[in-house]
Amino acid sequence: MENVTQLPRINEKAPDFDARTTHGQKKLKDYEGKWLILFSHPADFTPVCSTEFMGFARLYDSFQKINTELLGLSIDSVFAHIAWVRSIKEKFNVDIKFPIIEDLSMTIAKSYGMIHPGASDTSAVRTTFIIDPKGIMRAMVYYPMSNGRSIDEIYRLVQALQESQSSGYATPEGWRPGEACIIPPPKTTQEADDRMKSEYKVTDWYFSQSK
Repeated sequence: MENVTQLPRINEKAPDFDARTTHGQKKLKDYEGKWLILFSHPADFTPVCSTEFMGFARLYDSFQKINTELLGLSIDSVFAHIAWVRSIKEKFNVDIKFPIIEDLSMTIAKSYGMIHPGASDTSAVRTTFIIDPKGIMRAMVYYPMSNGRSIDEIYRLVQALQESQSSGYATPEGWRPGEACIIPPPKTTQEADDRMKSEYKVTDWYFSQSK
């Protein structure tokens, strides 16, 4: 029987790593106390990946302001990463300020479920993992190789996760900071009766929003 690797799961500890990067050796533990976006790309010197890296670079300072670090990964060597970062700077005048993991052995890619044989046996699909300051996996987003991610949406998602973690509220579709959140629904008939008389913005007993 084929040995199946346990993939990471939301609300559980993210897989540990100790990796060589363009900024030196990096461990998951290095990011304790900060949110971390770990994202993979199929290969260096590819056009779609280049647009994504420039998108992350565009919002780098914004991510920093919300206590969030960026960490890229591909199967390429650190030397290829360095050459690619220099090329992006030369051709597009964009600085890539965050590190990129070298994963020639595919150890990290496999532990995070980044390798999908139906797409490629040796390239990581476009995966995005959002890990909280305690090293807990909070979100995972997978994209095919052919289509680039929306970095604006990833930024929005981090803000939504931070809001839910701090307030205990859920967030509706397209939520942005400052907008109303969703109050968890009542769990008993008495709580439902009380909810209808609460100070929340109540549409019905199961649907209430903060003011």
